[in-house]
Formats: sequence, C-alpha cells, structure tokens
Amino acid sequence: MLDPHQLRDQLRSVVDRLTTRGFTLDVAHMESLEGRREAVQIRNEKLQAERNVRSRVIDPITTKNSDYASRMAEGERAADELAAGKAELDAIQAELTDFLLTIPNLPDPVVPVGRGQDDNVEVRRWGMPCQLDFEIKDSVFLGTLSGGLDLDAAYKLSGAHFSLLRGPVARLHRALAQFIIEMHASQHGYEETYVPCVVRGSALQCTGLLPRLEEDLFRVVTNGTASGYLIPSGDVALMNLVAGKILDAKQLPLKLLANTPCFRNEAGRYGRDTRVTFRQYQVDEVALVNIVEPSASMSALEEMVACGERVLQGLELPYRIRVVCTGDLGFSALKSYDLEVWMPSMGRYRAIGSFSNAGDFLARRMLTRWLASATNQPKLVHTVSCSGMAVGTLLKAVLENHQQVDGRIRIPGVIQPMMGVETV
Repeated sequence: MLDPHQLRDQLRSVVDRLTTRGFTLDVAHMESLEGRREAVQIRNEKLQAERNVRSRVIDPITTKNSDYASRMAEGERAADELAAGKAELDAIQAELTDFLLTIPNLPDPVVPVGRGQDDNVEVRRWGMPCQLDFEIKDSVFLGTLSGGLDLDAAYKLSGAHFSLLRGPVARLHRALAQFIIEMHASQHGYEETYVPCVVRGSALQCTGLLPRLEEDLFRVVTNGTASGYLIPSGDVALMNLVAGKILDAKQLPLKLLANTPCFRNEAGRYGRDTRVTFRQYQVDEVALVNIVEPSASMSALEEMVACGERVLQGLELPYRIRVVCTGDLGFSALKSYDLEVWMPSMGRYRAIGSFSNAGDFLARRMLTRWLASATNQPKLVHTVSCSGMAVGTLLKAVLENHQQVDGRIRIPGVIQPMMGVETV
C-alpha cells in the first residue's frame, strides 16, 4: 500500500508515475474521501475540546447546584455526538483504506516505460539455444512417449488443467525441486521452510492479492463456510511469517524459501500455451523471500536474480534476463526481472521465475518493521521475492533441451546423483 502522506503531498508525481504503468488514479474520489475525513476529524477535535472544557467546569459544581443537571445533560449530548463522529470517521477511514488497497506500487524511476511484455528490456542472456539435427519434440510428446506423463489419468482424477507424472519423469520432477532447494539453502543462505497450503484472506490482502484477484483464487469451504484460500504462491505464506512484527536489525536480512504446490484459477487464459500445459491449476514452485533494511533492497534483488541464474546454469539451460517495463509490472512491484528459459518446441524463451522488489509497499500492509540501530525507532522493512521458480516449467525445459533423437532425455550432471541414471 502506498504511503497516504505521499499521496496527499506529491499527488501530481504519483499520478504521473502510475500512468506509466497504465493505471489511472481516481483523484476526484480520493480527494472527496480525504475532504470528508478531514472535515469529520476537525469536527471531532472541536467536540473533544469542548467536552474537555465542559468537564473542567462541571467538576467543581456540586450536585445541589441548579446548573448541575443541565450541564450533565449537555455533557451526555456532547458525548453522543463525539461517539457518532468517531464512528463516522472510522467508516470513512475504512472506505479510504479500501481505496488505497486498489492502487498499485509506484515504478522505480530506473524502470523502462512500456505498455506490456513486448516492451520488457533484455539485460543479458546465457547459453546458446540448442540446434538439434532432428525433429524437435515438445514436452508433452516426450513425457507421453516415456510413459511418465499421463494426462488422461489426470483428467479422470481431477479434470482439465492438471498433470500426473509417474516413474522416471516423476523422479526427475522431484530431483529438480531438491536441486533448487539444496542450492538456495546450502549456497545462498536461505532457510528452508515448510508452510501450510491454506491461508486466511488477511494473508492474501497483506501480499497484495486481495481484493483484486479474488476470481483467480481457489477458496476452501468447510461446512458451507469459506475458511481460507489455497496459496497461489509460496511467498504469500513466507511474507506473512513477519506480519505485525518488529524485527531487530541483527535479524536482517531474513532469507526464507519454501517448496509448495500452488493453485491458480487461471488455466485456459493463454491458449497458445495449452499444448505444452504451461497453464495449470496446480503447480509446484520454490519461492524465495528476503526481508531487508531499505538501503539493501536493490542489491538484494540483483543477488536473488543471480541465485536463479545459477540454477539454470547448473542444469545447462539457455536463458535470458529481462527487466520488466512499467506496463508489465506486477501490482506490488517497484522493479522486477523475468528469468526466461529457452523452449525449443516454441522457438522462444518462456518465463520461469519473476523476481521483484516491493520496497515498503507490502510491509505497510503487513505492518512489518525493523529497529534501526542508529535511531532505535521502528521503520518499515523492504521485501524482495521470487514468486516461484516453477518446477513444472523447469521439467519441461529439461525434457526439451536435453532430448535425444530416440526420445530419451539426457540428465544434467548436477542431478545425476539424485536420479542414479544418465538418461531416462
């Protein structure tokens, strides 16, 4: 959530920066709410001041004084007016908060201005896209050929947009997740965390997903009553581990990771990806979260991107890094990078992870602060996250980039010890 003081004091700048990401701020509505809030607050302060004066006058008057009863009646009416005013102010403040929750983060000044993903700017790439001297097969064909991908069984069990893996392909999927976790935990300093897959609505609001993405979430209903949501990404749970807390400077940076199934009701929106089943209702991801002091957030973002790159380098997968333009930024991000892996069957790079710096945007929602050692005063932290290294997409990339002419898959050397074989 944006700083309300910044909205009031730097309104024109805020409007201009939001416009670059295709968001039009309803200034008239905001100013109307602010005007009502200010008027009611001033009235309440006046009523409170009058009540204080009246209390000092009544205090020395004895109960036998003829003015006592009338003064007490006036005091009760003033108290009722003040209570009504406070209730009105609370209602306006709630309305203002709901309005603020719909406003996205401000793009950092260094973010390139653009309308959508076609305007994202390539920063670097690694590896050469494979040049196969035989007909390229996509991951669905390769998985089905080996018997490791059974979409028919998945459909019978759960319907469309689910996958069922078995045998060596299922083991490869597990090995990839284990490889990512081990690298981040042992080499990059992240603490492995096992988190619930069901969260309260408040956790999704804290991470900027509610109320705007209600239709994309799966709700959990118990005895006819909604009791929570399936997580759309592991960073939702990881972020909320520090919600409402004041962290000591010694605890920062706080680096967390979680490997979770994630659930998103968005399958079918991208028809061109249907064949290679990128859009699924259920996917496995390894999410990263780094809670840092404000001065360290941009360097933490660059470090996190480098961690993601090392995963793909270890798996010998060509990739590119693109900085996300203003029009393609996620709701909570002030700066983001997309990590895109080469998919031979598509002849293009495909996003496999998104790394974002949210500044204090989410911390303000979560009320997460740290004690700055210099002042010992609590200040908002900054949050940096990878919404998830998609294990399923990584599996597809390995299948396609390391395919052999006979349909077998060469296993990258770094995970051969986990697999026990060189090909599947």
